[in-house]
Amino acid sequence: MLRIEKAKETGFCFGVRRALKILEEATGKYGEIETLGPVVHNERVVDDLRRLGVKVVTSLDQISGSIAVIPSHGVPPQVAEELKARRLRLIDTTCPNVRKAQKAAKELSEAGFFVVVFGDPNHPEVKGILGWAGGTGIAIPDSQAISELGQLPRRLGLLSQTTRNANQFAQFIDSFVTWCLPLIQELRIVNTLCNITKKRQSEAVQLANKVDMMIVVGGRNSANARCLAEVCSSTGTETHHIERASEIEQGWLREKTSVGVTTGTSIPDQVTDEVMLKLEQLREARAGK
Repeated sequence: MLRIEKAKETGFCFGVRRALKILEEATGKYGEIETLGPVVHNERVVDDLRRLGVKVVTSLDQISGSIAVIPSHGVPPQVAEELKARRLRLIDTTCPNVRKAQKAAKELSEAGFFVVVFGDPNHPEVKGILGWAGGTGIAIPDSQAISELGQLPRRLGLLSQTTRNANQFAQFIDSFVTWCLPLIQELRIVNTLCNITKKRQSEAVQLANKVDMMIVVGGRNSANARCLAEVCSSTGTETHHIERASEIEQGWLREKTSVGVTTGTSIPDQVTDEVMLKLEQLREARAGK
């Protein structure tokens, strides 16, 4: 019999729940509103919000109404100022953990440090953090990219994209210090990792070590879901990153005795329930053969 085990922590995190509550209240009060990019990286959630009256735009010039929403990933301060200059009413759903990273980048920059962010240079959260660094910063995706850097200022401030893995950040710090310490005068490190994400990753690793296969449910463009899949895979356990239950294949379960399920932080409970139901149906089908 196939054992199916779900991680203790699944579904929306505090930051996502907070953002969705703000938007539900806003649409109830103002009707249709526009958000600068998706509030969270999950198509199911974005579709549900669209039905409530939340329209996603990709640039400032596409905003046609009087109300603009800053997504949970945050934006550079210059963008917020531009929105205010257009006399738009702002609704800010920036995650409190992202806000802390933005504040850290701003304080480092104002203290004369060049900011280095361990994260995806193309992710909106990272772009926002660098914006708060006042243009005196750079994002580095992994340890290998460190050696490609040119000459850096003598004072560096190092922080992380909030959804990165703690072990990866520690390894990055070790590589960065080894490479740059002889070249700089001062290095300041700020831990900007999200505790909720860190806890979910830790629980996922524990579960991955107990099962034959892991299923990670989350948007493929979601940074925290990708990190979950990476840490599960790093245990040596077969790992599949899916967005919906229909992607699960019967062949994955062949010769498996146990499967674990975890989710990214922007996955509705309904999607998790659908995944669990699909796995149970496949288990029953296998048992009936």
